[in-house]
Amino acid sequence: MGIEIEMDRIDSQGNLSQEPYPASIGDEKTKPWMTNDFLEVMSETVTPAADYALEAMHYLYALNTTLRNALAPGELLWPLSMPPRLPKDKSKLVLAKMGPKKEAYLHEWAKRHGYSQGTPCGVHINLSIKPHIVDLVRKQLPDRFPDERSAMNYLYTVVAQGFVRYRWLLTYLFGASPVAEANYLEPNQKLAHPMRSMRQSSYGFGTKFRGDFTNLDRYVARIEEGVKEGILTSDYEFHGPVRFKGNAELKRLHKEGIKYVELRMLDLDPTTAVGVKTVTLRFIRLLASYLIMHPAMPENEVDDVLKQADERNRVVAEEDPRKKTKYQATALAMIKRLAQYANQIQLGPEYTEILDELEDRILNSLMTPSGQLMNYVQDGSLEAYALQRAKRYQEAALESLHPFHGFEDGKIYTTKELKAALDAL
Repeated sequence: MGIEIEMDRIDSQGNLSQEPYPASIGDEKTKPWMTNDFLEVMSETVTPAADYALEAMHYLYALNTTLRNALAPGELLWPLSMPPRLPKDKSKLVLAKMGPKKEAYLHEWAKRHGYSQGTPCGVHINLSIKPHIVDLVRKQLPDRFPDERSAMNYLYTVVAQGFVRYRWLLTYLFGASPVAEANYLEPNQKLAHPMRSMRQSSYGFGTKFRGDFTNLDRYVARIEEGVKEGILTSDYEFHGPVRFKGNAELKRLHKEGIKYVELRMLDLDPTTAVGVKTVTLRFIRLLASYLIMHPAMPENEVDDVLKQADERNRVVAEEDPRKKTKYQATALAMIKRLAQYANQIQLGPEYTEILDELEDRILNSLMTPSGQLMNYVQDGSLEAYALQRAKRYQEAALESLHPFHGFEDGKIYTTKELKAALDAL
């Protein structure tokens, strides 16, 4: 498991920061662990891969503290997925300075989709399957999987299908973006009520382009078709809820196989400084484990099932977070199924506690993240709440006894080197 967290740099008044990229964490174009995304002020923190949720959180807290200590005086990190108030003239927003090729892509993207839709931030979780699991599958089914690549492609496809199919449940349980701040929406866009997850809604991030998760061949073909038709500016623009990863070049991914999947459907959790909680990561791992133990859907059914799942996710995302979801009964049944599975594989009591808490969220929508955030909405805004949280988290980071300063010497760490340096803290 590896984690990527996007957060906007802001000033103490809640405006997007005018400060340059923090020099003490190195060159944003070359550092793999601290970089930028759509905007120059949208910082992205990337952890090394970890075997356990607690280990991943250790790396995330260390890197988040590093970033906060590198900010200019008065700078903060906005803790919400939906951006702080934007300028009325969004063309004034500075896109990430990531080199000519990436900058040209970002400008073309903004031209096509508008600046607003590139500004929501989120949590991306990268999941890989340990080699001994792949070996076990091959030993059991040698005729079906003649080599490691075919087994891995199958297993990752099963996981991807499952996460797309049940994305709506994650949106319900962890959605945390009920409102948008000033100037995000166009003047003619009026919303009837707050949402469970505006970032995951039709008003949220990105390109509304459906991927094909039937198998790796069709995944690649669908993206290439989107580029050929001009729907996508490049294969990089595919921002589905799940992405197959392994090589940055789509054709090489096709040849070399899937190495991990990237889950892109989680909002930032503003109740923690790092944007995601250990319980959420553990639930993701449990769900991934459950999914991998079930066969893939028949190939002729995948596209229709996942198309319906996308629509269900839109419905859940756009529900009023103070009201029960239309799919409450299905959500409860899924949680009970996961509880049975956790008992079967003899997981510890911490998983029972997690599932009990999530069942409570399903029974009472006011206990969901978006439901709780509604307590802090003032005049349609969460700015006061977000600033209060941002200042608290920044003060705590600046008081850290042993912040990591290893990026200041310009060193580009390998995964092994960074893990060793962070483990030594």
